[in-house]
Amino acid sequence: MFLTGRIPEFPGVLEAYRKKYPDDLSVRRAIDGAGADLSDARVRAVFQVAPGVGGFVTPGSLAAVRVPVGIRWGGADTVNPYEADTRPSLEHIPAASGRCAGAHVRHDDFFAPEPADPAVRHRVGGEAADFFARHLR
Repeated sequence: MFLTGRIPEFPGVLEAYRKKYPDDLSVRRAIDGAGADLSDARVRAVFQVAPGVGGFVTPGSLAAVRVPVGIRWGGADTVNPYEADTRPSLEHIPAASGRCAGAHVRHDDFFAPEPADPAVRHRVGGEAADFFARHLR
C-alpha cells in the first residue's frame, strides 16, 4: 500500500523530517521509500481485525490491492473508528468484505483480559480461520 505522506495536522511532515535530519541515512531511506510499492506476491489473502491508518492510505493504493481482504471491527472502537480506519478499505479494495464484530465491541476487546463480549475473540478467530480456508485452498 502507498502512504500519502500527508497528515492533515502536519501536511509538510516529510519535508520537515528531511530538513531536521538532512544527514541521517536511515531517515532519508524511510522518507524516500514512503510511497514505495510494498506488495508481496507471497501474500494471497489478508484478514484485518480493528484495522488502523485507513486515513493515511490513498484510495488508489487501496484499489491496487488484488488479494481478498476480510475485515472485522468493533462498533464501539474509539481507537480505530470505522469511518476513518475501516470504511476506506471496504470502499476501495476491490475484494474487501467485512462486518462489525458487535455494536458494543471496543478496540481492546480483541485483546483485553475482560472484553465487553467474552466470545468476540473466539468468534472473530473462527471467522478468520474460515476466511483463510476459503481463500488459501
